[in-house]
Amino acid sequence: MKIKQDPADFRVEELTDLRPGSNGPFALYRLEKRGWTTPDAIGVIRRRWKLPLARVAWGGLKDRHAETRQFISIYRGPRRGLDQRGIRLEYLGQVTHPYSARDIRGNRFEITVRNLEVTAATAALAATEALRSTGLPNYFDDQRFGSVGDERDFIARRMVRGEFEQALFLALAAPYAHDRGAAAHDKAILRANWGRWPECKALLTRSHARSLVDYLCHHPEDYRGAVARLRPELQGLYLSAFQSYLWNAILEDWIATSFPADELLRLSLRLGQYPAPRRLTTEQLETWRSRRLPLPAARWPFDPSAPWASSALRVLEREQLQWHDLRIRGLRKPFFTRGERNAWCLLDDLAAEVRDDDRHPSRSALCLQFTLPRGSYATLILKRLLAG
Repeated sequence: MKIKQDPADFRVEELTDLRPGSNGPFALYRLEKRGWTTPDAIGVIRRRWKLPLARVAWGGLKDRHAETRQFISIYRGPRRGLDQRGIRLEYLGQVTHPYSARDIRGNRFEITVRNLEVTAATAALAATEALRSTGLPNYFDDQRFGSVGDERDFIARRMVRGEFEQALFLALAAPYAHDRGAAAHDKAILRANWGRWPECKALLTRSHARSLVDYLCHHPEDYRGAVARLRPELQGLYLSAFQSYLWNAILEDWIATSFPADELLRLSLRLGQYPAPRRLTTEQLETWRSRRLPLPAARWPFDPSAPWASSALRVLEREQLQWHDLRIRGLRKPFFTRGERNAWCLLDDLAAEVRDDDRHPSRSALCLQFTLPRGSYATLILKRLLAG
C-alpha cells in the first residue's frame, strides 16, 4: 500500500463560510501549495513581503506531501497575489478579523491509495458503506504525535509531574527517528555531556538548544526555568501531544466498555491499537454522534456524572494523575487547551471506486472523495477502510 506516492494523490481543500468584501483591516488569501508545510510556505511569503509573523494568521496545518488549498489572512496585507515555486497566493478581499481555526467549516479530500492487492481494494470498497452510515471514533491520528520521540515518552507528562530535568532531556537530547544533521549532532553531545553545561556549550552549534544550555551555565539547577524558555511553539506541541494522547485513551476506554469485543475492529495508530465499532444501530448512532469529550485539562471542570467520567478516571489512574493535575505547576505558560471535541466523526459526500493502478502493474488503486469536519483526520479514514 502506498499513500502520497505523489502530491496529487492527496488533495486537501479547506472550506470556510467566511465571505470577504472590500472592508476590514485583514486581507484574505487562498494559499495553494505543493511540497511545503504550511509554516514553511508562510515563511516564504513573509520573506517576500517583509512581514512580521504577528501579522499573518491561518487556521490549519496542511501536509507537505500533498496538494493543498487553505486560507490565510494578513493584517494590512498587499491587495495582490504571489507566485513562487510550489506556492500560489490568491488575494480574495478584506475581512474584519484574522483568519483562525474557528473559520474552518471542514476539509474536502481527494485521495488515491496505490499498490493494493485486488482483494484488499475490493474489501476497502465494501467497507465504505459501513463507514458512510456509521462514521468512526474521532481519534487524533499520528500527525498529532510528531513531537513524541523513539522512547514514546511525553515531554508534557514529565512537566505535569514536575520532572523538569527529565522533560528538558527529552526535549533536547532524546533520539528521534527523523533527526538529521546538526540536530542529531547536538543531541549526541547533550546525551554524552548532560549536566556539564560549559562543555556542552563549547561543543554545540548555534541553536535553540545552545541558548538553553547557556541559561543552565548560569542557573545549573533551574530546569523549570530552562523548560519555561523552550520556544512557545514547541511547548504547545508537547502539551498538545500529551493532551491528545489522554483524550484518545479516554475515548478508547469509553468505546471498549460500551460495545462487545466481537463488534469492534482495531485501528493501527502510532501509539497503539484503538477500537472502532464495525457498525452502529440507528439508536447507537444517534447517541454517539452527539457525544462530546472535553480535552483533559485542569482548566475544564471535571464532571463525575458524565458518561465518560469513569473512563477518564481509569486512564488517569494508569498515569498516576488526577484531573486537577493537568497543568504545569509553577509556570504561567504553557497551559493545556480548554475545550471539547466531538467523540464521533461523520463523513459527508463519500465516494469511492477501485481502478487499475497505472503506476503498479497488476495492482489496484482506491480512489476516495469525502468531506470531514474541522479537526478530523483523513488518514484515520484510510485506516478504517483498510482494517476491513
